[in-house]
Amino acid sequence: MHLGLIGYGNIGETLMDFLAWPDAPEVGRVTVLVRAGRGGATATALAGHQLPVEVVEDTDALVAARPDLVVEAAGHSGVSAHVPACLEAGIEVVVVSVGALADDTLAARLDAAARKGGARYILPAGAVGGIDLVSALAAAGEVNLTYRGTKPPAAWAGTPAEQALDLAGLSAAETFFTGTAREAATAYPKNANVAATLALAGPGLDATRVELVADPAAPGNLHGYELVSPAARVRVDIENLPSAGNVKTSVATIYSVLREIRNRVGPRVI
Repeated sequence: MHLGLIGYGNIGETLMDFLAWPDAPEVGRVTVLVRAGRGGATATALAGHQLPVEVVEDTDALVAARPDLVVEAAGHSGVSAHVPACLEAGIEVVVVSVGALADDTLAARLDAAARKGGARYILPAGAVGGIDLVSALAAAGEVNLTYRGTKPPAAWAGTPAEQALDLAGLSAAETFFTGTAREAATAYPKNANVAATLALAGPGLDATRVELVADPAAPGNLHGYELVSPAARVRVDIENLPSAGNVKTSVATIYSVLREIRNRVGPRVI
């Protein structure tokens, strides 16, 4: 497989590390798209990688390289700037920044581009489990879904939580946001991708209730949700370790992307 990668931040860098493992999916080469001016530094950082790596700085160059699959890991702006062109060119894309779809206009652009190119964009499970069940139960009738995301105060630095709380002086868990998944994904683009994923699998961005919590005692990034449908009641609680390079990101997110790659190169899909 020829893999394309949009962005070389914490997720992209860790994914490239994972692809060097002996039991990694069979990827033959990688084309990495980074911001203008970052190509040289990225190429230097990847110079010793065991896979052949090409670094490019514009979308046209990524599309021209014709990767079999592209992984987007560049935030909401990266989705808007690069994913439509890939889809129009018939290239399948794994969209890690799921919260970007809280923008209905962008979601419509992606849908239109995918139809035009005969491609698909995949929303990975990321840091949360049970997405298959949530999606299945959404077909059973009315679904009520509430998600609660709890992270250490440091994970909320640089977000509107700083205006709601004294993060540095927090001594107990505090809920600082209650609203819809759409509102959460818009206000907290680097912290609420799980909320958006659950909502899109389930009752929708405006019908999914979200609570965001800062907790100095949190051992990691905690994701919990409750779902009630005519067919089943579901409660899920997950305790994820944060990525070593970014406390906002659960390391399980990167394993989820690795799974999407593996499911496209092996004989068995799970």
